Amino acid sequence: MSHEQTTTEQQQQQQQQEQQQQQTDHAARIPDPEVVPKAERRQFTAAYKLRIIREAEACSEPGQIGSLLRREGLYSSYLSKWRQQQADGQLQALSSRKRGRKSQDPSLAELAQLQRENERLRARLEQAEIIIEVQKKLSKLLGLTADATESDESVS
Repeated sequence: MSHEQTTTEQQQQQQQQEQQQQQTDHAARIPDPEVVPKAERRQFTAAYKLRIIREAEACSEPGQIGSLLRREGLYSSYLSKWRQQQADGQLQALSSRKRGRKSQDPSLAELAQLQRENERLRARLEQAEIIIEVQKKLSKLLGLTADATESDESVS
């Protein structure tokens, strides 16, 4: 009887192992639902860049700049680019500049709108003056006088 118990126990253990194997196989086929975030581009402030440049200039022994860059997780090309920016005066200019579109003053928008309206009205005035001149010339050609046209209008 003990031999039969050991064989049934062994069979149960084998069944459990097979079930576990099936579960791990099933888990391996299901993709991980965790979304890996997209790597973001690192952005360094002007103050940080200037601090790194100062620390690099303070390095006197060979290898110190390399250890500084390793400690900060930077590439040497960053340091070269930042030194060039400092020489061009761009780092000082970056410190107080805001990114994005410039905000427009509402009075400037209103001024532009009024100027467009003024131009449109000037064009209409010029057109009306041309029409009046044509009407005057036409009345002279037809021999109508201003008095005759006024009396015709009052009769009708």
